[in-house]
Amino acid sequence: MNSSIFLGIDLGTSVLKVCAFDARTGQMLGHASRRILVREVAGGGREQSVAEIDRRFASALEELKTKLGARWRSVAGIGIAAQGGSSIIADRSSGRALTPMILWNDGRTYRYLARLGEQQSASFFQKRLLNEMIPAGLGRLVWLREQCPELFKDTNIHIGAGEYLFYRLTGVWRQDAGNAIQIGSYNVVKAQLDAKLFKTSGLPVSFVAPLRKGHETAELSRGGAKLLGLSKGIPVVGPYIDQEAGYMSALGASAHPLHCSLGTAWVGNFSVPENTASWAPLQLLLPSPVGAGRLIVMPLFAGNRAWDWALEQCVAEDLEHALKEVDGIFKKSLVPSEGLFCLPWFTLPNPVDVTCHGAGCFIGVHSGTQKSDLVRAVAAGLCFEFARIFEHVKTTFMVDALVLCGGASNGWYFRSMLAALFSPLPVLWQRESDFSAARGAVHPLMMHAPGLKTERVKLPRKSDCSVIEQGFARYCAAIKNVFPVPPGGAALVVFPRRENAL
Repeated sequence: MNSSIFLGIDLGTSVLKVCAFDARTGQMLGHASRRILVREVAGGGREQSVAEIDRRFASALEELKTKLGARWRSVAGIGIAAQGGSSIIADRSSGRALTPMILWNDGRTYRYLARLGEQQSASFFQKRLLNEMIPAGLGRLVWLREQCPELFKDTNIHIGAGEYLFYRLTGVWRQDAGNAIQIGSYNVVKAQLDAKLFKTSGLPVSFVAPLRKGHETAELSRGGAKLLGLSKGIPVVGPYIDQEAGYMSALGASAHPLHCSLGTAWVGNFSVPENTASWAPLQLLLPSPVGAGRLIVMPLFAGNRAWDWALEQCVAEDLEHALKEVDGIFKKSLVPSEGLFCLPWFTLPNPVDVTCHGAGCFIGVHSGTQKSDLVRAVAAGLCFEFARIFEHVKTTFMVDALVLCGGASNGWYFRSMLAALFSPLPVLWQRESDFSAARGAVHPLMMHAPGLKTERVKLPRKSDCSVIEQGFARYCAAIKNVFPVPPGGAALVVFPRRENAL
């Protein structure tokens, strides 16, 4: 007799995934993915059409329903994960989007963040967020109010990707803490929405959705049931920020994993007990999804935007073809020629002129430098940057394994370099790694089912490990020489919490 099925939905930055999991065994029974077009606008703008998201979601559902056939009627629960920190202004009563979805990595509002920094002291934000970032969502809202003042009224609401999808299925407005941090409505210390913090955008905190409480569920609404072709009342859990869901997918791979999502942005996630504190300029601190304590979400200002650039510019314009060709480059050598480094901060403002876009740069380029070496330099730079940010976490054994997922983890060269950089910690690769957030989103519904299978990454040859370690040391030295204060942020430090630490 067939067991129940749980649907995991992951609305990522560039790809939407819908997966079906057997509730008893945890086996993935089928999946469907749809790429979501990102429209790039002058000045670093990045938007998506909400109508296009709706069409892609409906198309993915139909494909998965066809694959499952009669088993589709066995769906007994749904989990939702999504990118955090994006912006839609929607009609509060209907959920209809009134704007495109402006993505979390939209670069058009830097000057508005600078304005907010002039209006409030750094300590105002730091004591509420425990990091040095002014949430990008606050600047985006100030910008949006200037562009479309007529949308900012009580009958409308500001939401992100997860809130939009959750409302479509349940008719309930709800956001997760990770999203709330990025839009500037969440107080990390008090673990609640903060009206005073959000008021810096000029808006009341009632303009955003209430916070999700733990792993609470809502029922599939009549409209959601019609969309999915299922019965009304099925429990829907979430929404979760994709990093929170990804971390839950790694539970069981080790006791204390550092879950690494190597996607559009590279991010590391791990939990710490209540008596532990941490500091980094970019850290996001969420309530732990498993017991007491906190989940540390540490995004890097580096990721697959830099890698895609390297593939398209230096290997082949067609990305799929470039991914096939790039294997040969790394089989010849894992790392670039000695003295060549890439600082992979492609999405940051230019540190020489902050009105310009892009802080990425190469050091050590000469007349003999080949395109293949530039590709190796970008790949090594991404891995070195990840190792730099988490060096303290590794050396103090706050975690017991590195668990890799996300698009770049499919590249054996990335896995090999990270295995060398984090040795002696084991490095594990999640099979079906592209679907880890979808699986994690249903983890609260099937906590006793087996988790995602992993395989241990083999260390490169001893000689290669030595070259990688030397390259990492030189990379850190290069940063100190060129950028005394790295645009990509300082390393994450974890320490015992003192009474006055907050």
